[in-house]
Amino acid sequence: MYHYYYDGPGVEVAPAPPPPAPETPRAERPAEPEPVPEPPAERKPRRKRSEGGAAAVLLLLTLALGGLAVALALQARPLDVAAWSYSEDDGGSVQTVVADLELQRYPNGDGTTLILADRPETEPLSLQEIYRQVSPSVVSITAALPLGVSQGTGVVMTADGYIITNAHVIEGAFRADVSLEDGRSFEAWLVGSDETTDLTVLKVEADDLTPAVFGDSDQMVVGDTVVAIGNPMGEQLRGTMTDGILSAINRDMEVDGNTMTLLQTTAALNTGNSGGALVNDQGQVIGITNMKLISNVSDNTLEGLGFAIPTTTVKPVVDALIADGVVTGRPTLGVTVRTMYDFEKTEYGVDHGLLVVSITAGSGADGKLEEGDVLLTANGADLHTIDDLMAVRDGLQAGDAIDFAVRRGEDTLTVAVELMEQYQLEG
Repeated sequence: MYHYYYDGPGVEVAPAPPPPAPETPRAERPAEPEPVPEPPAERKPRRKRSEGGAAAVLLLLTLALGGLAVALALQARPLDVAAWSYSEDDGGSVQTVVADLELQRYPNGDGTTLILADRPETEPLSLQEIYRQVSPSVVSITAALPLGVSQGTGVVMTADGYIITNAHVIEGAFRADVSLEDGRSFEAWLVGSDETTDLTVLKVEADDLTPAVFGDSDQMVVGDTVVAIGNPMGEQLRGTMTDGILSAINRDMEVDGNTMTLLQTTAALNTGNSGGALVNDQGQVIGITNMKLISNVSDNTLEGLGFAIPTTTVKPVVDALIADGVVTGRPTLGVTVRTMYDFEKTEYGVDHGLLVVSITAGSGADGKLEEGDVLLTANGADLHTIDDLMAVRDGLQAGDAIDFAVRRGEDTLTVAVELMEQYQLEG
C-alpha cells in the first residue's frame, strides 16, 4: 500500500511503492461538479507532532465537507455582469462563457486580530443554550465556480464582517456569497487564503453581525463535550447542530500531501459542514470543522471520525491573512521526494539518497532538478531519510539555497536550489 506523507511545508514526500504495488488509497478533494448547461441565448448576463495519522491503508481521507452542489444551482443564480459574457458563432448555436476566475480582494492591514478567550469556570450551558448563542454567528457560503458551485459554512469573527471558513470551500471561486441566519445575504471579498492550514478569511460589508466567541483549544481535553454547527448538504439542512465529544487532540492527518494537526470529534460532520464551528460546552468556538474520514473499502464502515482546525492554529493564520493576505515564513523546495528501496539503490549505484518523484512548476527546483534524480547530500549532510532533508531545510529561510549532490544517470552533479515562500507557489 502507498502512504502519503508531508513533513512540514516545502518538501512533499511521495509514496514508496513495494513491488508489486497494490491498489492505492488516495487523499482526495470532492469530485468536480458536472458541466453547467449552456445558458439560453436570450438570457441577459448579470453582474473556499502528535498522536500520528489514522491508518491510511484502508481509509480514504477526504476534504469532503465543502460539497459541490449540482450545476443547475449555478445556472439559476444571478451572476456578476463583470464576471460573465456570452457570444455566438455565425449559426447562433455556440455560446462562449468568459469568467474572471478570482474573487475580489479586500484591502489588508486594518489591525484586526482574532481574540481567544479563556474558558469560563462556570456551569456548562445546555445544548439549547449553546445553539441559541452560537447559531447567529454561523453563516452559509455559496462559492460560484466556473463549472458549478461549492457550498459550505463560515463563522463570523467580527461584527464588521470578517468571516472564517475553509480554503477548499472557496477554491477556484470567482464569487462568494454569505447568507446569514436572519435571511440577509452579502457578496464576500477575499481577505486571504492559506491552503496549508485550509483556512480562508472573507469580508462582507456589514456592521451589525453577531461575532462568535472564540475559545482557546489548548484548554480542551479528551472527553470534553462539543457540538458542531454548520450546513450539512448546504442550504438544504442549514443551521444543523450535532453533538459528541472531543475524542483526540493534536491528531496529525494527511491529505493532498499536506499534514494538518487537528482536533478529532465524534460530532457528526457531512458535506457542507466545511468551515463551520466546533463549539465547547461554554458556547466558545474552539475549532473550524474541515474534514471527515471515510472508508474506501465497501465492507468497512466508519462513523464518528470528524476533524476540526484548533483555534490555536486558526489565530496566527487568520491574523496573518488579515494583515498581509498570505502566511509567510514557510520555505519550500517545491519537490516531491521519497526514500528508496534497496533494489533501487542497487539500480542507481548508490547506498543512500532520496528519489525525486515530481517538481512543482515555478519553484526553485524547476529547471534545476529532474524527476528520477537521487538527492545524495544537502549542504554536505548525507540524506538517508526525509527527516535528514527537513533538518537542513528547517534551519533556512526563503531566499537561502541548498546545495545538493545529485545522482543523475551515471553522473554526480552539484545543484543549488533556492528556497521560496510557499504561498508564492500556491498562488
